[in-house]
Amino acid sequence: MPVLKKFSTIPEMFEFITLEFGSKQNKPVLQYKADNIYRDISYGELYERTENFALGLAALGVKREDKVSLISENRPEWVIADQAILGMGAVNVPLYPISTSDTIEYILNNSESVGIIVSTQFQLNKILKIREKCKKLQFVIIMNEIENVEGDNIFKFSSIIEKGKEFKKDNPRLFKETTALANENDLCTIIYTSGTTGEPKGVMLTHKNIVSNMMAAHESFDFGVDDVFLSFLPLCHIFERMAGYYTALSGGCTIAYAESIEKIAQNMTEIKPTIITAVPRLFERMHSRIIKNVESQPEKKQKIFNWAIETGRQFMELKRNNKPVPIALSVKHKLADKLVFKKLRERTGGRIRFIVSGGAALPRDLGFFFEAVGLLIIEGYGLTESSPVIAANRLHDYKFGTVGKPFPGVEVKIAQDGEILAYGPNIMQGYYKNKKETEETVKNGWLHTGDIGVFDAEGFLIITDRKKSLFKTSTGKYIAPTPIENMFLASKYIDQFILIGDRRMFITALIVPDYEAIKEYADAHRIAYTDPLELTKSKQVYELLEKDLSQFQKRLAAYEKVRRFTILEKPFTIEDGEMTPSLKLKRKVIEERYKDLIEEMYKGIES
Repeated sequence: MPVLKKFSTIPEMFEFITLEFGSKQNKPVLQYKADNIYRDISYGELYERTENFALGLAALGVKREDKVSLISENRPEWVIADQAILGMGAVNVPLYPISTSDTIEYILNNSESVGIIVSTQFQLNKILKIREKCKKLQFVIIMNEIENVEGDNIFKFSSIIEKGKEFKKDNPRLFKETTALANENDLCTIIYTSGTTGEPKGVMLTHKNIVSNMMAAHESFDFGVDDVFLSFLPLCHIFERMAGYYTALSGGCTIAYAESIEKIAQNMTEIKPTIITAVPRLFERMHSRIIKNVESQPEKKQKIFNWAIETGRQFMELKRNNKPVPIALSVKHKLADKLVFKKLRERTGGRIRFIVSGGAALPRDLGFFFEAVGLLIIEGYGLTESSPVIAANRLHDYKFGTVGKPFPGVEVKIAQDGEILAYGPNIMQGYYKNKKETEETVKNGWLHTGDIGVFDAEGFLIITDRKKSLFKTSTGKYIAPTPIENMFLASKYIDQFILIGDRRMFITALIVPDYEAIKEYADAHRIAYTDPLELTKSKQVYELLEKDLSQFQKRLAAYEKVRRFTILEKPFTIEDGEMTPSLKLKRKVIEERYKDLIEEMYKGIES
């Protein structure tokens, strides 16, 4: 829908939303959980706290172009700190809450941050470990109200707000004046991408980069003042920051914060959101829980569920392709909705209009399944370097298995080697203090994404793999692992899956099983165990997975088939450095960590 008012910078948008638009709205702008209930923050309160915090930063000496780091879980203080930093003309350098002290030290020094705002004592402890090594760091601010924490340039969030109130007495118009100075070409943020290898790289994004993507989102999607966004992806990630925060705020929507990914199911029923931004992992978990619940039901109920899903698929296929729906199918669909779909949607609060998925590939089958239920998942594609959206499906123009069509204002072309290139106002300024990487990534204004893709006949973009993920077997065959991995992930017994085979004679795999599923299988087949982890070494479980894989492998060429696999005892995690914060597997890290197990799979077998 059209933007409420044209703007060119984030501070300009914030001032309009909170003062002009917000003064006429009898609705909350933010919602958060405290003392077990959701509480509201009004537009006026958000502006007042942001202004006072910004002036508190000014009292500490923060000025235009200074870098201020921010490490926190999603909460209102993240927004207040962000808007205060930007309103002062400074640059926000956000970090993931899972960041280690070493990573924090590198980012603080590389960005030359003058201060850092942290959420908890746990995060503060990380800073205290490395503070002496960060020569530019002048202050630390902690959001939580912790006793005896202040001193040695460590301040409470509330104390900075009080400093701001005092500072305002002598500088009543400073915040408005600095906000007005913001220019679209000013640096807005430096976001350090974890990547899959090497040191973090600081992606420099201007206000114009991000605002152009926000305007394209308004042009592409139908959302407005009646919508409620549920926010749970990290705000330090550009996808959530642009889509679930800046764009939602600029549309006059309400943003509610989930307590955690573990509690998102409960929070959905409490908040009753209309729009969610998410990653495919959420839908995989939801689907897995639904199927497990169905399989525990009597056979009659299972048949009703399967009939309903098939009815929903047929109904939505006709609707999607703008074909007439026979009366008989409409009647069946209404019955399926009453018996099955409505109950499933109620678990998400019952009001979701659509879900935006990004960060990783959405398996086609999941898209079709949730569409049948009445939960439309719109998949998009982009990078931190593109602020982030390059392409996206639309509400009335979508195709599962693709990432949609280029975003308004963004040009996309495919290079001779299949790499996706993007050009537009959303493309980053470069990597901070890293000219070499910048020149390798942005050439003549075109962003080299590192992804391989093609356009189909209707102009939808299909991502086939990461350029660096493609590997070549020793027999000279190229393998694109991601589509194969996604295929195997459809197994109810597999939680995580990674192909191995670069410069090898044949393909193998490391598999993290779905522990609940194999436990249920073991119980049903009287397989003895004292600990579920024992099942990873069970011959019966290995044979179960082998049989499951053989069914999927029928679709693969001979050189793509998995010849051997190893079942792992523990999942890949972000904390162990095996996944990026957007849940992509770090292939090189995993291959190095499990090199002994991998070598074992290649012993004693001929090609």
